[in-house]
Amino acid sequence: MLQISDLTLRIAGRPLLEGASLSLPLKAKAGFVGRNGAGKTTLFRALAGDVAPDSGGISLPKGMRIGRVEQEAPGGPEPLIETVLAGDRERTRLLAEAEQATDAHRIAEIHARLADIDAHRAEARAARILAGLGFDAEAQQRPCAEFSGGWRMRVALAGLLFEEPDLLLLDEPTNYLDLEGTMWLERYLARYPHTLIVISHDRDLLNSAVDSIIHLIDRRLTLWRGGYDSFERQYREKRILREKQRQKQEAERRHMQAYVDRFRYKATKARQAQSRLKAIARLQPIVEITQENAIPFRFPEPERPLSPPIIRMEGVSVGYAPGKPVLSNLDLRIDEDDRIALLGKNGNGKSTFAKLAAEMLKQETGMTTRARKLRVGFFAQHQLELLDPARSALAHVRALMPDAPEARVRSRVAQMGLATEKMDTVAGSLSGGEKARLMMGLAAFQSPHLLILDEPTNHLDIDSREALVRALNDFSGAVILVTHDRHLIEACADRLWLVDGGTVTPFDGDIDDYRRMVLGRSDGAEPKDMAQVAPPQVSQRDQRRAAAQRREALAPLRKKIKRREVLIETLRKEIQVLDSALAAPDLYSSDPERATTLAKERAEKVHAFARAESEWLDLSEELEAAEGSEAAE
Repeated sequence: MLQISDLTLRIAGRPLLEGASLSLPLKAKAGFVGRNGAGKTTLFRALAGDVAPDSGGISLPKGMRIGRVEQEAPGGPEPLIETVLAGDRERTRLLAEAEQATDAHRIAEIHARLADIDAHRAEARAARILAGLGFDAEAQQRPCAEFSGGWRMRVALAGLLFEEPDLLLLDEPTNYLDLEGTMWLERYLARYPHTLIVISHDRDLLNSAVDSIIHLIDRRLTLWRGGYDSFERQYREKRILREKQRQKQEAERRHMQAYVDRFRYKATKARQAQSRLKAIARLQPIVEITQENAIPFRFPEPERPLSPPIIRMEGVSVGYAPGKPVLSNLDLRIDEDDRIALLGKNGNGKSTFAKLAAEMLKQETGMTTRARKLRVGFFAQHQLELLDPARSALAHVRALMPDAPEARVRSRVAQMGLATEKMDTVAGSLSGGEKARLMMGLAAFQSPHLLILDEPTNHLDIDSREALVRALNDFSGAVILVTHDRHLIEACADRLWLVDGGTVTPFDGDIDDYRRMVLGRSDGAEPKDMAQVAPPQVSQRDQRRAAAQRREALAPLRKKIKRREVLIETLRKEIQVLDSALAAPDLYSSDPERATTLAKERAEKVHAFARAESEWLDLSEELEAAEGSEAAE
């Protein structure tokens, strides 16, 4: 059992944990959650023995092997497969000794031990792990030094998984993975045979790969059984119950205090008043449970809608070198309110397509038609490096609003989700999540009709990811997502496009279909189409396709509902403006003709508002009925 007892950890005098305790049984799989900067990584360092506690202690079983990904990724001349195999130090040592040993008895012992640790299957197991993380057979034979930093971090992760330590500590392992690698890792960790603690903001991983959640809040640790959704529900229920208890206690306190205030100086009631004073003193205050709500995002709405399609591609090819296209034969259409997620392995061209849509790359062949006055906002993780580290968030925004008053500039920064105290902080001192918020806000500054987000969640905690989901669903323009966050795709995307084989095509299925296809391939199969990875019953596959067709059929209805919502909000604001004008005290005496005109205009707006609201209700009922019949089927 892993035992943390009354642990206190401080960094630069700032307490991260105070009197924290936790008991985690062996072979438990725990997700570790808490706000960025709360101290999760520091606790990992303490578990690994790199940081000494200020007080308290950590107890681990004797001889427990602890493993975590090193910050410095491997980059030597050895092939990937050899780099991963070297992670099993005992196997490497025994093989080296076997080559030099001359004593027959010792040679027998070595080979017996190699058989015990299943050494003959080591290369196949290492190759399977590398394949799951995105390295094909050819790539596994290439030197580490040929790969970029992100890919070498995958190799480091592969080596750690191959080593299979007794306590596996993973800190945001999906940050360097694509969606396919993330799906594979979820399944691998769910089957991990030893103790696992994983810091992650990936809701799907925390639901599918772990059986408990460690929550770090208010410098204390609490263990919750179940995945993240279960933890969230339990935590919410506990907070509601605690608040009811607190309110009940406060009402009791007020009642007794009122009695004391009324009768404490009355001789016949003095004893009762003193008794109530003692009862008040005995009441232990019920501490309110902290509620961690992220500051919301807000993407500015496009000023006016554009006629669909906003982008139309016909026979388009694009690449980085003449005559060497990365993507070809693109025949695609993007409408003004599309929600599109790009699927496909890293290196297949997802970011290339995103840059093409953003006009950051020029097409080589074919024809692209764009709506007149189309504005595109583009965000990618590498853009965080473009922020001036010596300038504050406020300064970055002020450069785009040089003539605006200070209050308006600060209001715009606040819409990006940066707290007031962070507005004047230089970008170099902002956290990764705060930089991501700032950069996304700058990308959407010109009220784009199309917002392209390339891995927007890497530095965001779970609450901030939920805030991003809400902001994208409230945004009335089109969205293209490149992300390994399955929850973000499921919550925001209406259409899935597969980037594979040098082109982009609509994907016939949902994210679960894609997961089955990916995991089928990672197990060694190479399915040629969806039929090979779907459940064996043909009727189920047909049902999914029919469901996709029904969703496509309901798209026009959803667009009508969205247009009515925009109209209702517009009319509401116009009526408020007219009400303010009609409320002027001297309007009727100074300009009765204008008052009559305004009153007539208001009546027309109210009538239009009622009609739009009625149409919205009818359309919403129609959509609910259609979705209800689909669910029944």
